[in-house]
Amino acid sequence: MIPLRSPTSGQPLRADTPHSLADGWGGRWPVVDGIPFLRVEQEGLVAVALDHLDRGDPDEALVALLTNQDDWWTGPATNLDELRRLVRERDTLSLREAMALLRLGPVADYFAYRWSDPTYLAGLALLEAHWNEPRTAFELACGIGHYLREFTRRGVKCLGADVVFAKCWLAKHWVAPDADYIVFDAAATWPIGDAKFDLVQCHDAFYFMPRQEFVLERLRAAVAPTGLLAVSHIHNSRYEGGAKGPARPADEWAALFSHARVYNERALLAALVRADSPAPAGWADDPAVEAWSLVEGGGPARVVEGGIAVPPADAELRTNPLLGPDGPRWPSDRYRDEYADGCAWTDDEGDPARTRRLVDLPERW
Repeated sequence: MIPLRSPTSGQPLRADTPHSLADGWGGRWPVVDGIPFLRVEQEGLVAVALDHLDRGDPDEALVALLTNQDDWWTGPATNLDELRRLVRERDTLSLREAMALLRLGPVADYFAYRWSDPTYLAGLALLEAHWNEPRTAFELACGIGHYLREFTRRGVKCLGADVVFAKCWLAKHWVAPDADYIVFDAAATWPIGDAKFDLVQCHDAFYFMPRQEFVLERLRAAVAPTGLLAVSHIHNSRYEGGAKGPARPADEWAALFSHARVYNERALLAALVRADSPAPAGWADDPAVEAWSLVEGGGPARVVEGGIAVPPADAELRTNPLLGPDGPRWPSDRYRDEYADGCAWTDDEGDPARTRRLVDLPERW
């Protein structure tokens, strides 16, 4: 883990106990299962977690942090008995069982089947087209670690960050255990200080970030001098099908990312399926473009031949769980409406690993 700073005082954080960090100015923060919880305006939850930790009850501290959600969560509240079962049985439960006990609802569908959804694959294609052989990587809004799993398996030292502790905890235990994790608010003071990374990224999340100009400034500040910034899936507000989430028109995104190499997400998907090189689209005001993806730094795109965009050679591939004998088995109408149009695995054509008719799922999926 890199040196951290307090998100309130800005002072360096040091371990004052095996389960907490302190800034020397009275600020103290819990560390549970190796994950620092550094959210601001969560003083009550921080105090509860620290109290459990100081009394020698890390499982109850974990339960407390697993109740926390982001500020825009509209799903059901967690149930303490279910969370205690999750903590008690964490070594035997599947990822999907764990997410059910967390009551993640549609978000659980998104995470469980993300291995073949078009936004995820477009992000992988973007990274492969501009792969800069990173030794270190930082991902903001890392979710449950889909991308981090691919990086760490290729020897990249990774730090994932999210505002929701439960997501980082799921990543650590079920998806990408070799990465480090930290929980903080992207719109507040960042606790990573002046740390620099060869690859800095934010996938399928930047569009709903508060204070986007500030967040982008901090992302850029974390990029090493020869590093790469990758941001995928930002919505076009003028998309003819209607934007599926917060969106901006091309000219507003261009004002934020004026020097970026920009792609229509569909071109990235096509490059992955065909083992081709994606052509940049620029910030065209095109109603046919649902979402853009972009990079800052690096050179022109290369052919998406394999690398991070396809499963490793030694991966144990399984039939996509969404693929039934009579066609797709969508987990919900909402999921179908969001992703069906861009899924390549619904057609029996092309390389099954590239189209994701065959998928590389975590062992305890």
